[in-house]
Amino acid sequence: MNYRKLTPSMSLLLAFEASARHESFTRAAEELSLTQSAVSRQVQALEAMLDLTLFTREGKRIVPTDIGRAYMAEISHALSLIRSATLQALTSNAPKTQLRVATLPTFGAKWLLPRLHRFYQAHPDLQVDLDSRIEAADFSTQDLDAAIVVGDGRWPGVTAHRLYAEELVLVGNPAALPFARRSSRSRRRAAAPTMEALEGLTLLRVRSFPDAWREWCAHFGLPHDALKPGPSFELTSHLIQAVVAGIGVGLVPRMLVEDELKEHRLLSPFEAVQSSRSYYLVYPERAQRHPVLVAFRDWLLQELAGAS
Repeated sequence: MNYRKLTPSMSLLLAFEASARHESFTRAAEELSLTQSAVSRQVQALEAMLDLTLFTREGKRIVPTDIGRAYMAEISHALSLIRSATLQALTSNAPKTQLRVATLPTFGAKWLLPRLHRFYQAHPDLQVDLDSRIEAADFSTQDLDAAIVVGDGRWPGVTAHRLYAEELVLVGNPAALPFARRSSRSRRRAAAPTMEALEGLTLLRVRSFPDAWREWCAHFGLPHDALKPGPSFELTSHLIQAVVAGIGVGLVPRMLVEDELKEHRLLSPFEAVQSSRSYYLVYPERAQRHPVLVAFRDWLLQELAGAS
């Protein structure tokens, strides 16, 4: 067997893998910053080299054959290992006084940044660079050391430290919750919502947590389907702004609306409900001994323990 045939060039493999993943030469070309014709020629060259049909063509659409799909799965895994090894080599040469962390935008703006000065007071020689990201971190392809994410804690291949068990509160503009204003003036807090109290309210939603209202209603034994769904938002911060503006009511993590509640810009008439999600600090194995990560992790856990 010709070993050259067993080791196609990286350019051919990248063109094939991206085309198979997107099932489109055009989208693969956009990802690779090439022309569509260049990607198509590279895939054809790979097929000729291997003497295999990797795609079937259906007009402008391409579909991997069974052989192509199996080959793509193996190539994707191999490329992931190469990218991870390259990132590890690059980060091993990076300064050990810097840390790059991805964080959820609203958590970063509303909770982390107002407290981060305390980290720098304790560690004046260290630096934490923050990225705002909603999507899950991919440590094999992204130049990140750690990420703050929300979910159920089941992420393969990473170390996860639980930071905060998410507690959801219903919040609304005081003008939109007359029953809550009466409860607030009398210093009584409604023990549980009723359908009568919720009737006519517009329920705002965050797209990343579509089951939030269903979970909340189930906790109180209320029929979720009887309530009026309202607009959805990509960011929790946008939902909070919409609630302050009186567009509707929302379910948000209590830790993210402490200021609005203290300033009475929002009211929370019912008890907090623990959701199925928690906040986590996650990082790959290669970052476990990063000195800034260790300091940042310990500081985060201490801050959140003091806030609970």
